[in-house]
Amino acid sequence: MKLTIYHYPQCGTCRSAIKWLEQRGHELEKKHIVEQTPTKEELKGYLKSGVELKKLFNTAGQVYREMDLKNQLPDMTEEEQLELLSSNGMLLKRPIVTDGKKVTVGFKEDVYQQQWGA
Repeated sequence: MKLTIYHYPQCGTCRSAIKWLEQRGHELEKKHIVEQTPTKEELKGYLKSGVELKKLFNTAGQVYREMDLKNQLPDMTEEEQLELLSSNGMLLKRPIVTDGKKVTVGFKEDVYQQQWGA
């Protein structure tokens, strides 16, 4: 099964996720999350697949902290949050993996086994 993975090459978690998926025979279309940030429409699609909007934010990231988003997000609309996420890939929790229907955010082996296990 071909999967699209949005990743950041310097991210150890992303490298672990790619290794896990490749070891199970998945063909991957790798997209650099900063250079090929998901569009607002793609992000809306992830929400429709069951991903919570707040789970898309990289709350541990430097950009998130610098922008003080913890205090700003509660006052932002869903549209504004999606616009913000699609404008800066470093705000997105990574990796994001999708087959066009299902989506996972981050890397947890048990979740990957359930969603992408062979």
